[in-house]
Amino acid sequence: MGNTTCNCQDCQLKDIFFSNIKTDELLNICDLKVEKQYSKGESIIQEGDLITEFLYMKEGLVKLSKTAINGKDQIISFSKPFDFVSLLSVFSSSQYKYSVTAIEETTVCILQLSVVKNFAQENALFVMDIMAHISEITDNIIHDNLEIKRKHLKGRIAHVLLYFSDYIYKNDEFELPISRREIAEYIGMTTENVIRTLSEFRKDEIIKIVGKDILIVDKKRLKSISEFG
Repeated sequence: MGNTTCNCQDCQLKDIFFSNIKTDELLNICDLKVEKQYSKGESIIQEGDLITEFLYMKEGLVKLSKTAINGKDQIISFSKPFDFVSLLSVFSSSQYKYSVTAIEETTVCILQLSVVKNFAQENALFVMDIMAHISEITDNIIHDNLEIKRKHLKGRIAHVLLYFSDYIYKNDEFELPISRREIAEYIGMTTENVIRTLSEFRKDEIIKIVGKDILIVDKKRLKSISEFG
């Protein structure tokens, strides 16, 4: 845990969060930040934890989830580097309202929240950058959840496959990073329905499945199912 050399000046996250701070301030952030690696399945944030740190993801893939009234996990969204930070609760609550779990090997940069708040008090442009990103994250989550809710079962599963293909991996062949149960949690269906629908997609030669490996064979049909299913 930790870093021996400062690479913040070359990091893409600098352009998102720290483009409006001075070089000496950025170097100070580099001295104060810590990098931590998380294995697949490892918890990064637990719902109800006190918010004491500002986290931003450098590498990897995570899921955001919340415990529903029935006690089951409800996946809110998935996030890749440069579009996830611990922003959704960090300025509005003293506790996290959701959990974050690594679904691939993930590297997170950590700053004490007090450091970020000090920068925020002294730099209005820094605050604007953060607020713009909070709005973008929120808009994306709302849009994606509304898209899923308007679809029937097959459309929802097609949506998930296209999401990972087009947005996360940018490839029609990929290893599905989540289980069938997690897909069910995300789209609000049963695990059995997910398994059956994936099997139907395979039989209809829309996709090929080998274990967790997915190959989209007929993307045009899959997009049509996602749009009209």
